[in-house]
Amino acid sequence: MVKQSIFGRIAQLAKANINSLLDQAEDPQKMLDQMVRDYTNSIAEAESAVAQTIGNLRMLQEDYKEDLDNARNWGNKALAASKKADEYRNAGDTVDAEKFDNLAKVAIQRQMTAENEARGAEPTIGSQEEIVEKLKTGLNQMKGKLNELTSKRDELIARSRTAQAQQQVHDAVKNIDFMDPTSEVGRFEEKIRREEARVLGQAELANSSLDSQFESLEDLGEQTEVEARLAALKSGGSSGRTPSAIGQGSDTDEYQPGQ
Repeated sequence: MVKQSIFGRIAQLAKANINSLLDQAEDPQKMLDQMVRDYTNSIAEAESAVAQTIGNLRMLQEDYKEDLDNARNWGNKALAASKKADEYRNAGDTVDAEKFDNLAKVAIQRQMTAENEARGAEPTIGSQEEIVEKLKTGLNQMKGKLNELTSKRDELIARSRTAQAQQQVHDAVKNIDFMDPTSEVGRFEEKIRREEARVLGQAELANSSLDSQFESLEDLGEQTEVEARLAALKSGGSSGRTPSAIGQGSDTDEYQPGQ
């Protein structure tokens, strides 16, 4: 019963549908970790039980071999005693002949007992050998499942970490959208542009003021010339002369009105 129970547990664990279990699990990573632990513990227990079963089988095989050896030895002894009895009988010594025939019979009986024991152990040994092979197969299947579980767990953990990293990057990008440092630079650039525009405006205003001052000077000079020419007309001079000509005068007498 113990051996059958062990084999049944191994078969059940080996046939477990990992993907189905993962689909039903709320936390696949924890589920896999627990399954790896369960499989590892089950394998350790099964290995111990299988080792014990193999040990029992080896003991049966040794007893079987010993029974065969005993049967062979007792057969040899029966043959030797029978030959000795024949020798005494041929020599006319019936007493010793009978004695060795009796020894041969005892040896034959023990030979038969050993043969019966060996024969009776054969089915048990055959059954145990079959069970041991099945247990070994089950253990190999469990170890294969353990490797599959370990690989699946490692793959899942790697995928989970990748997904978390991608989520962090996604969150970071979203934060950048809300707190875009380039927008701060843009605002600073706009501020500088306003400052530059203000400076340009001041420079243009200053230039405009200077031009108007020069225009005032030109207007003043023109008015002064007009006044000078008017004065010249009143004094009998020509209004067509330039101020320099008025100042220089002429070597000849100019025509005066009324002469």
